[in-house]
Amino acid sequence: MLINDAFAQAASSAQDTADWMSLLPMFGILLLFYFLLIRPQAKRAKEQKQMVDNLQRGDEVITNGGILGQVLNVSENYVIIEIAPTIEVTVLKSSVQTLLPKGTLKSIEPKGKTQKSKTTKTTATLENNEAETAETSTGKDTETEKNSEKK
Repeated sequence: MLINDAFAQAASSAQDTADWMSLLPMFGILLLFYFLLIRPQAKRAKEQKQMVDNLQRGDEVITNGGILGQVLNVSENYVIIEIAPTIEVTVLKSSVQTLLPKGTLKSIEPKGKTQKSKTTKTTATLENNEAETAETSTGKDTETEKNSEKK
């Protein structure tokens, strides 16, 4: 009877060690998640908050909606952004996504105006070419008619 009790004690101590070892992979996974996901995300959030807190007049920004503009006024919760001459938009400070380097907005060429002028020129060129082609084909038709009349 004493021997059976000794075996029971030895088995239970081995089982305690096995329980601790089975938790070791879970701790490893938690550490991996912390260093690869949680810590970098917290760092990015801290940088974003610092950037939003340091906004000032004259900064060039991009909002979460994709609007580019220059900061005109900063209040506690809102920012007034000029997106075009005489067009101002009031947005939440938290909706400012990116702070652009100075002079970025001036270097961006508006593509809408140049595309329209190119389209107009292209259309006018096509119409002129069609008119010339029509005149040429009409001239050839009259020449063939004259030749057929002569025969």
